[in-house]
Amino acid sequence: MKLNFVTKRLSTVGRWMATALFCVSAIAFFWVGAFFSNSPAMAAPLTNAIASADVGSQAQGKASEDAGRTKNFVRDAAEQVKKTANKNASRVEQATGSDGNFIERKAKRDADRIEKRANEDSARTQEAIDNTKNALESAIDGIKDAFGK
Repeated sequence: MKLNFVTKRLSTVGRWMATALFCVSAIAFFWVGAFFSNSPAMAAPLTNAIASADVGSQAQGKASEDAGRTKNFVRDAAEQVKKTANKNASRVEQATGSDGNFIERKAKRDADRIEKRANEDSARTQEAIDNTKNALESAIDGIKDAFGK
């Protein structure tokens, strides 16, 4: 259905009004949030410095634990990929017979390539996990040092 001149203009005006209403609502939302923030809490003295040091140590422990779990997950995923590649290669071997034809050799090469890439990807991912964990721990150490341990 083709819109005529009046409905096109009404549609355009409606879109502009909806956009303006959305922007005004967003501005009002942030404006009200600025007035209802808890300003005295921001200026409160450090009474929980000992507890914050303990929280920092807990956060570092949790980061190490989670990094270990994540690395185990990555290792398991790599092993599953290798297992699947070998299973597919053996299926091709069974389907074509054990005479070492071109398709069978290609399947074995593909399985070897998939295993190699799985190992490389796993190593890269584990290195990235270690880097992230180290960055998090150094950030926590920096925060603990800033608050005087």
